[in-house]
Amino acid sequence: MLVLLDSTVLIDYLRGRPVISRVRALRAAGDVACTCAINVDEIVRGLQPNETGRAMALFDGLVILPLGREEGERAGAWRREFARRGQTLTQADCLVAAAAYCASARLATGNPRDFPMRGLRVEHWRVGT
Repeated sequence: MLVLLDSTVLIDYLRGRPVISRVRALRAAGDVACTCAINVDEIVRGLQPNETGRAMALFDGLVILPLGREEGERAGAWRREFARRGQTLTQADCLVAAAAYCASARLATGNPRDFPMRGLRVEHWRVGT
């Protein structure tokens, strides 16, 4: 099964936190670690010069899920649905969620409250621990 690693998980991985063993356990269980262009952007934007090589090596080991029309429509529908209820969701979070949803992937994140979408399988991976 695909598991989309959100930016919070990727940051912890790059910082050498215990999430590394959890990602390795995914692979050992036959799951496939992935991410999407939104997460790549968020990580690259915050990189220090000495972190670039590690980040590129991490991205090389991940499947990068597509963001196309289907994902855009799904993200927009979620944003519209939640806005009607008075809850604002960010474009980035909705696109990340849509990438996972459209690929039938689980979404691993340190911020599960950012992903309240019905039908999305979200795993809370505590950050910094």
